[in-house]
Amino acid sequence: MYQLKNFTADAAKNLIEGKLSRYFGVSSHEADREQLYKATVMAVRDLLLEKRNKYHHVVKEKQAKRVYYLCMEFLLGRSLKNNVYNLGIEKSLADALGSFGCSLEELYEQEPDAGLGNGGLGRLAACFMDALASSDYPATGFSIRYEYGLFKQKIVEGWQMELPDVWLPGGEVWLTQRADKVFTVKFDGHVKEVWENGGMRVEYFDYQEIEAMPYDMMISGYDSEAVSVLRLWRAQNRTKFDMRSFSQGDYMRSMQADNEAELISKVLYPSDNHFEGKSLRLKQQYFLVSASLQNIIAEHLKRYGSLDSLPDKAAIHINDTHPALAVPELMRLLIDEHGYPWDHAWDIVTRTIAYTNHTVMSEALEKWNEDLIERRLPRIYSIIKEINRRYCEEMWNRFPGDWNKIERMSIMSHGQIRMANLSVIGSHKVNGVSALHSDIIKNSIFKDFYSVTPDKFTNVTNGIAYRRWLCQSNPELTGLIASCIGEGFKKDASELSAFAAFASDESVLKQMAEIKAVKKRQFSDYVFRRTGDRIDPDTLFDVHAKRLHEYKRQLLNAMNIISRYTELKDDPSLAVQPKTFIFAAKAAPGYFMAKEIIKLICFIAEDVKKNPVLREKLNVIYLEDYGVTMAEKLMPATEISEQISTAGKEASGTGNMKFMINGALTVGTLDGANVEMREAVGDENIFIFGLTAKEVDDLWQNGYNSTACYNNNVRLQRVIEALKKGFNGESFENLANYLLTASPVADPYMCMADFGAYQDIHSRAEEVYKNTLQWQKMSLINVANSGRFSADRAIAEYAEKIWNLKNTR
Repeated sequence: MYQLKNFTADAAKNLIEGKLSRYFGVSSHEADREQLYKATVMAVRDLLLEKRNKYHHVVKEKQAKRVYYLCMEFLLGRSLKNNVYNLGIEKSLADALGSFGCSLEELYEQEPDAGLGNGGLGRLAACFMDALASSDYPATGFSIRYEYGLFKQKIVEGWQMELPDVWLPGGEVWLTQRADKVFTVKFDGHVKEVWENGGMRVEYFDYQEIEAMPYDMMISGYDSEAVSVLRLWRAQNRTKFDMRSFSQGDYMRSMQADNEAELISKVLYPSDNHFEGKSLRLKQQYFLVSASLQNIIAEHLKRYGSLDSLPDKAAIHINDTHPALAVPELMRLLIDEHGYPWDHAWDIVTRTIAYTNHTVMSEALEKWNEDLIERRLPRIYSIIKEINRRYCEEMWNRFPGDWNKIERMSIMSHGQIRMANLSVIGSHKVNGVSALHSDIIKNSIFKDFYSVTPDKFTNVTNGIAYRRWLCQSNPELTGLIASCIGEGFKKDASELSAFAAFASDESVLKQMAEIKAVKKRQFSDYVFRRTGDRIDPDTLFDVHAKRLHEYKRQLLNAMNIISRYTELKDDPSLAVQPKTFIFAAKAAPGYFMAKEIIKLICFIAEDVKKNPVLREKLNVIYLEDYGVTMAEKLMPATEISEQISTAGKEASGTGNMKFMINGALTVGTLDGANVEMREAVGDENIFIFGLTAKEVDDLWQNGYNSTACYNNNVRLQRVIEALKKGFNGESFENLANYLLTASPVADPYMCMADFGAYQDIHSRAEEVYKNTLQWQKMSLINVANSGRFSADRAIAEYAEKIWNLKNTR
């Protein structure tokens, strides 16, 4: 295994003491916990920088191809524990800190979650940076150094409130400013094309120029030579300080340019339900791609002297449509800055860029108003127009007279610019993130493109950084697995399959049950410390933890709880499996319906609290401000994992994989990666229910009517009645109407249609749960078959199928 040479406890102690003295002016005995945390991070960061420099020389010597991963978000969570584990320095560091009267766990708790992401998209990107380094691939991630993360969630009387996520005070110690890599990005103004000497040059007028200052964060691989670099851009004013206004006492005016520039990197995903929010989001996206591509080109030219070799030495990956402006921006740089003719530039662009699609939801397929892009990015707008003109002309020659097909494939239509179409047209490969999702995009949103360039489309099912989600988050289960099959699975997740040989070993199954009980008690204590609420660890933990969205159907889960609650109120002696339903989710700030569902769940929980007798059989908990660190504690304690999205709506999911590797059993629809999870473990080891994606489509085609479901199910009728009557003193008649009578369509995600099947599968799961050994056998089989969902496997597939990338081993 890769280990840092000579990093003993004494070396660690000396390194930390040096940081305390140099940066804080205190000794190890005088330092408080925050100073000790920051000094330890600085010491680890030095080790990472040293390791990165060594790896940089290896890559340079081999002239290896590199991958550049562009994403608007990287949901990293805490970095100290992950880097310490991957560097193999836990014992040395723990011994050194012990001599200071401090534990490593105490320092882990000092670190805030890096608030640079929202949900699955950002967490996937973070997992990939870890896997790229662990597999020794040269990689750089690019994003924005947001001053505030998504938001801190506060629940006030059931309603989600958003507070600033102040992560930098404890997080910026990981960042290394790179003032030698500053680039400028132009917005607004207008451009003029000047033809001279047989060529064209572009002149800019009245533009705003923003400076992009990079900050680097290092992510070590496990048992590898590589370190991934995550480069985060901070926006700042490039123009000189307005001293004249300041001298005249007009202080607000003197700071205006600074404030406007800094807004770009102020907050992740500003609300876009107004013009200013849309404009800011567009500026964020262009700021990211322009700074990143300028950086990539500058480094490539320094190494190789010519951009002709860019496709051979660089793979640029756009993760979802947020960085789609990379296509016209790379064209701009090649044509305007480096003198390439259009056709040559387009050849370079389309051999360098690849695109991952993450959704089939129409509202998530980004579209921008033409006039906004024309105003904010005039040169980019003209390049998009030309890309579109040439592409539509090519399609017209292939499909003469088929206006409808060409309109569907066009980048520009009805005053809007379709970023998904731009991404597909400008990429050499397009992938979905599960087998089902990849089939759906080929047969729906990208059907026309697939008919033209079928070889462009492929699949890479998502994967997770399993060392974080199993080895670090669940050391007890990791220890049991290692005692059975050895340590090899920590480097190669496929070796987990050997654990299946113990599926009938009663001793191992009993140990799995004991470990789950330990993790449940630990989580119960954690919740009590955070909230003052005590969860009974002897109840079944049923967990629904993911972003709050209608299609993820937290509402369906709530409906099932309401049904159970009404039955228990009718007959408190009813023999049911005692169960704690745990919810954890954030809703987008402007998403009213999602917030209303949160309020429903919170008010059900409050209502249940008032009945302590029923609460012994039914408890509901809504965990406030869900994030990576909470997930690391929740997932090992989970027994039922709710993955119940409407079939055909979830691209893949990664939470399902994290629960699976920790031994939770899935209650889910045949959606996203659930399909492949079922293939891996077999029908008998997963609880699948509900309509399939095809059945959902057929039902819509034939005219779905939720009222028919209502009329045919007495329990549904009681749920609707209960919603109208309300919980905790408030009626939820609006949700009842949403399910039954809303216009233009009631129950758009078919909660009513799947309700009966959902209740049936829960009954089946609870029946199995009574047999501890059978449940633990199913759990073990899930763990043993989870290796195929590692990020290492996903990255190897990207490298082979899409990037043509070799590791440096």
